[in-house]
Amino acid sequence: MSKRHPVIAVTGSSGAGTSTTGQIFSRLFASEDISAAMVSGDSFHRYTREQMARLAAKGQFGERNHFALAANHIDRLEALLYDYSHTGNGRYRHYVHDEDRELIAAGFKPGTFTPWQSLPADTDLLFYEGLHGGVVSENYNIAQYVDLLIGVVPIVNLEWIQKIHRDTNRRGYSPDAVVKTIINRMDDYVHDIVPQFSHTHINFQRIPLVDTSNPFIARDVPTEDESMVVIHFREATDVDFAWLLQVIPHSTLSRHDTLVIPGTKMPLAMDLIVRPMVQKLMAGKAFA
Repeated sequence: MSKRHPVIAVTGSSGAGTSTTGQIFSRLFASEDISAAMVSGDSFHRYTREQMARLAAKGQFGERNHFALAANHIDRLEALLYDYSHTGNGRYRHYVHDEDRELIAAGFKPGTFTPWQSLPADTDLLFYEGLHGGVVSENYNIAQYVDLLIGVVPIVNLEWIQKIHRDTNRRGYSPDAVVKTIINRMDDYVHDIVPQFSHTHINFQRIPLVDTSNPFIARDVPTEDESMVVIHFREATDVDFAWLLQVIPHSTLSRHDTLVIPGTKMPLAMDLIVRPMVQKLMAGKAFA
């Protein structure tokens, strides 16, 4: 069966900026009049929030943590991407976040899942944002179904700062508890998350321009204007670097396949880089 339905995936660890990237793509889809099936990686977690808490209290940590493939329904994610890429259909669900007012008003409890259901009919493409959009392992190959795979990953010290700041200020965890979580999930981060960035078509990596040498004592997350973004292209032959350098202020090339831009210009750069790729995918779909 031929593949006719495009799949775009943004992969990165929690707090890396994948949600912000999802918002950029949502605006892009709206401006291009593209109907996208939006799928969150959180919905493929194996455990509810309460189940994870109970397992952690027993020292089991729900097959370690959400970074680990074993703590997620990777088989269902692979089935979704296979089905959608070939038929434009598939099964998914929602994870209910604390801010999901509509789902909560409908009776769903934060930290749980909605039932599995079919994707909306007649969408133009599928957009996945989450932890495992580029997994290639002994048992799974998610990346093979993704037409445009984007990695969003800050350097690890910045990622830790962002997690500590978010979990202490928004979720009420103690700094010691957050640091313990970072340490406990490091093995899964190294083995299940990091290898995905070798399969991506483009990586966006935010680098702070302030001292983050000890992320565990940092009080503030470096802002966008205190950062640079390194953009690496796996295949650089079709990238018009001369044009990008012209239209993105203060951008430079650090290597033949790597663009460096001010942190504040990431939304602009992502739109300029990704929009033609999305248009090409849609043109290919129309031709098919």
